Amino acid sequence: MRSRSAGFTLIELMVVLVILAILAAVAVPAYRNYVVRANRSDAKVATLAMASHLERCYTRYNAYNDGNCSVDFTNVPSTEGHYLVSAVVNASTFTITATPQGSQAADPCGSFSLTSTDIKTVGGSEPAVRCWAR
Repeated sequence: MRSRSAGFTLIELMVVLVILAILAAVAVPAYRNYVVRANRSDAKVATLAMASHLERCYTRYNAYNDGNCSVDFTNVPSTEGHYLVSAVVNASTFTITATPQGSQAADPCGSFSLTSTDIKTVGGSEPAVRCWAR
């Protein structure tokens, strides 16, 4: 009587590899989209923090650009470093823009902007409401 040797055949191994490749092809882009969406909070936090600081300055000195306010308005890295934040400020208005950096530049929302009248816009192809909400 012949005994069969135990183990996997090449066909069985290839079927498992194909299944793993299909799962990876679905999981990796989904994970990447999640990471990009999660990193958007860095832009929102940075723009809102700068806006808050400017509003305190306006409350105290009746101007957003008063010399007593210590706000750096040009290319300030966000807390996590995914965005560079800058602002255009005059006495009565401001516009803050967070520009994505590195791997975050692939975000379809693009840059985030906030004005002194609380108008929120984005520079990418996604609607601003969707980008600022998630």
